[in-house]
Amino acid sequence: MGQAENKTQPTQVSPADHVASIEHPVRRSDAETLLDMMSRITGWEARMWGPSIVGFGEYHYKYDSGREGDFMRTGFSARKANLVVYIMPGYTDFSSILARLGKHKLGKSCLYINKLADVDLDVLEELIRAGLADMAEKYPDGA
Repeated sequence: MGQAENKTQPTQVSPADHVASIEHPVRRSDAETLLDMMSRITGWEARMWGPSIVGFGEYHYKYDSGREGDFMRTGFSARKANLVVYIMPGYTDFSSILARLGKHKLGKSCLYINKLADVDLDVLEELIRAGLADMAEKYPDGA
């Protein structure tokens, strides 16, 4: 195949408008905090990836299978059940940081948090920075 196959593509929706439209007040407030935090950490302008992911930066990936595409370097989604913070590329061992974070669950490249009050925001920032440093090493081209 060799062509872009990532179904989650950037959209023209304003991330600030998306966050403002979140109905649950705690989830909306947490999303505002993450939007500010990630903007400050990355220095990149946020943009929507698909209908619900606020992403920062971009990189091009190409797997041995031939699948390739573009995706954000980090981001978050405020879902009904929880907040999801995307720590890309997702398979680096950040257990020493995670041990200090607070209440969370892990997926491959997803960090699930019920609410920001459950975690240490300084440690979350450290984790996001570690993920970005890892991405910069693995994918030096991109923003």
